[in-house]
Amino acid sequence: MSKITVGISDQKLCRSPDELVTYALGSCVGICLADIQAGIAGMAHIMLPDSGAVPGDGNRFKFADTAIKLLYDSMVAEGAQPSRITAKIAGGANMFGGSTSLMNIGGRNIEAVRDNLNKLGIPILAEDVGLNYGRTVFFDPQSGEMTVKSGLKGTKVL
Repeated sequence: MSKITVGISDQKLCRSPDELVTYALGSCVGICLADIQAGIAGMAHIMLPDSGAVPGDGNRFKFADTAIKLLYDSMVAEGAQPSRITAKIAGGANMFGGSTSLMNIGGRNIEAVRDNLNKLGIPILAEDVGLNYGRTVFFDPQSGEMTVKSGLKGTKVL
């Protein structure tokens, strides 16, 4: 088994027994998609909610509106069945302490992730989002377990 690291504004696919991991989710959101029956999982580490806000940025993995669709399409191309794909999400912290929508990038990221998953008909089975602390996420494509680790909150298995 190997750990496949997903960087910021990145996404990767894997099959069991490998595992996906992303580090340092602050206001960013980690999206874990899985077709457990096929043993295929994907993870995206999105940084911003909407690609339209940064015209000309060519990294489509950076934004919720483009990264989720790309991850979904990649999984289907590898054999995942659309009707079996489910999601678990983590991150979206309010790292800057602002109460306005403009300052709360994490909150806007969470909303965009939920909206884009809903558009694709992908149910969110579990989440650990919001508040004001960073997270590291591990995802196992065989069990569908998402393990969230935080220095402030310990470890949660979802």
